[in-house]
Amino acid sequence: MLKSMKKNKNFKVAIVMGSQSDYKTMQLSTKILKKMGIKFETRILSAHRTPKRMYEFASKAEKNNFKVIIAGAGGSAHLPGMIAAITHLPVLGVPIESKKLKGLDSLLSIAQMPKGIPVGTLAIGEDGAINAALLASAIIANYDSGVKKKLNNWRSTQTKSVKKRPK
Repeated sequence: MLKSMKKNKNFKVAIVMGSQSDYKTMQLSTKILKKMGIKFETRILSAHRTPKRMYEFASKAEKNNFKVIIAGAGGSAHLPGMIAAITHLPVLGVPIESKKLKGLDSLLSIAQMPKGIPVGTLAIGEDGAINAALLASAIIANYDSGVKKKLNNWRSTQTKSVKKRPK
């Protein structure tokens, strides 16, 4: 993957989610990727309701020029792990907050992967969606100096926004 990433600067990130209701949270990932100038595509893929669609996406993700996959899922949250089992691309899992268990079920499902099938697990909900996009940006920044500059500027702006003294 490193060799192809160095040759091709047309990087894309996939943002996938288990259902339409997850988009409210996952849309935060899109906002960060736009700020970083990273191309992305969003898709609804359900490990349970659309397994063939999920398999087709994951098995062709590298061929379709994706470099990182951000997968948001709630409840049993199998989507990130199933995608990670099919592709060797980095998969960043975002647990979606659920009504019943406030996303703890999703977090545990995504974090408790068997050895050999890693998923980078982020925080539950909005913070996780934002951090997943920042982590995807950091991965791509290793190969794209434009993204690296935007990410450094974003972090610098964040640092400057912290007051030195309370008011």
